[in-house]
Amino acid sequence: MLKNEKAFVVFSGGQDSTTCLFWAKSMFAEVEAVTFDYGQRHKAEIQCATEIAKELGIRQTILDMSLLNQLAPNALTRQDIDIDQKEGELPTTFVDGRNLLFLSFAAIAAKQAGARHLVTGVCETDFSGYPDCRDSFIKSLNVTLNLSMDYPFVIHTPLMWLDKAETWRLADELGAFQFVREKTLTCYNGIPGDGCGECPACKLRRAGLEKYLQEKGGTQ
Repeated sequence: MLKNEKAFVVFSGGQDSTTCLFWAKSMFAEVEAVTFDYGQRHKAEIQCATEIAKELGIRQTILDMSLLNQLAPNALTRQDIDIDQKEGELPTTFVDGRNLLFLSFAAIAAKQAGARHLVTGVCETDFSGYPDCRDSFIKSLNVTLNLSMDYPFVIHTPLMWLDKAETWRLADELGAFQFVREKTLTCYNGIPGDGCGECPACKLRRAGLEKYLQEKGGTQ
């Protein structure tokens, strides 16, 4: 039974990972959060994740992943790179190897703590073409982690087949709708809550929110 086990959530303080955190709290006896400092454009992301973990009483570990910044310059870590996406290309916000490294390091930390469950908010339905958000990648990595450490890891992706409206619905079902809307940071420009409204992350989040509220028949 999952209720008797421990899970580690890859946690950034954004809409998706916070929804996953609430999901994990409903599924597992014990939950910990792993947050990565890879030289994000906005340190507010780490601060936001820390505040959420503290408020929810979740033990959080922040790992230094600054080497990733050195290896893979991108719009999420460099002020001089614009957030953009050209037709047929990955957006400039894509960070090579990010989910591969994040989940690998989370797995190492989880094993030391006696946890075999990893939770991540990657999604193949509403994504920007990131190859490391695909279900095939997650399944492949799950096998690789188990073989590399001879340990029975299970990677959970509760948002994999949900669009953003369905992600809002899940947060609502978990009793976390207002919490996620007001206290998370998804915006590429570092503005919490509903964000700047202009960057790709905010537009995706807003479109999903409006669709969900319309389907629910509620008002903002």
